[in-house]
Amino acid sequence: MQSACIGSLMELAEKDKKVLYLTADSGEGGLDKIFRMNFPAQAIEFGIAEGNMVAAAAGLAATGKIPFVYTAGPFLAYRSFEFIRDDVCLQKLNVKMIGTGSGLSVSSLGPTHHTTEDIAVLRALPNLMLLSPSTSLQASAAIKLAYSHDGPVYIRLGINKEKEFYESEKMFGLNRLNVLRTGKKAAVFSTGSILEEVIEAADLLKEQGVDVEVMDVPGLKPIDTRGIRQKAEEFDLFVTVEEHNVAGGMGSMIAEILSDTRSGVRLLRIGLMDEFSVGYGQLSAVRAENGLTAEKIRDRILEHCHE
Repeated sequence: MQSACIGSLMELAEKDKKVLYLTADSGEGGLDKIFRMNFPAQAIEFGIAEGNMVAAAAGLAATGKIPFVYTAGPFLAYRSFEFIRDDVCLQKLNVKMIGTGSGLSVSSLGPTHHTTEDIAVLRALPNLMLLSPSTSLQASAAIKLAYSHDGPVYIRLGINKEKEFYESEKMFGLNRLNVLRTGKKAAVFSTGSILEEVIEAADLLKEQGVDVEVMDVPGLKPIDTRGIRQKAEEFDLFVTVEEHNVAGGMGSMIAEILSDTRSGVRLLRIGLMDEFSVGYGQLSAVRAENGLTAEKIRDRILEHCHE
């Protein structure tokens, strides 16, 4: 997703000199260098000073610039939260923030570098659009949408060469549910790069005679409330899967919608169960330790389908 993101940013920077690329020792190496080589006057490196960078982005936006802040998600969403809240969202300034390493994707560095509470933290902020793309095409589309939207945007981005499930941007919407598998037994909602595990889990379930509908949810704020309510009329069981704490994440959002509509739909939330992630190493191994592999997702869904 990172290459697609930087590529789209360079396209925007070429046509609009107001577009700026702000980084805070993001560690992107070659990608950062390519942007700076092509647009030296539109790139600013702040070093390890994420709060200062967001505050500066707010000032630049106030003068008519369109700053894209790009750095590690845990340090952007958590360390800079006050600046995102007070300097950007409260003022409704045109700042675009990209937090890399969503979920467990920085798997080798452990929980301090995992971004598993950002949805819960950021969804509480008024005026903020929150996007969680699952593939490179969606990441590219998210950058374009952020540019066209007049106001604060936060994009959470995976970094592990995520599988592509779309052939073109015309196949999905960032503001709606995107159905990737059809089925009748349960409606399964996924957001972000965990989608590949969810798709594989659905395929494993189908082998056992259980067909589930898989929906990719890249737009978290605003979320497709109407689409979710429609699905509540079609299914008795909802399953949400996210590489995030279940407290306050996408599952909580959907639970709130179901509560507001007084729906009788059962809801299974799969994610980190109000705990920090565990494990270090390859992403597949860390997902396994935290119950987020295709096989473990399949097993959880089977348990609830047979109830």
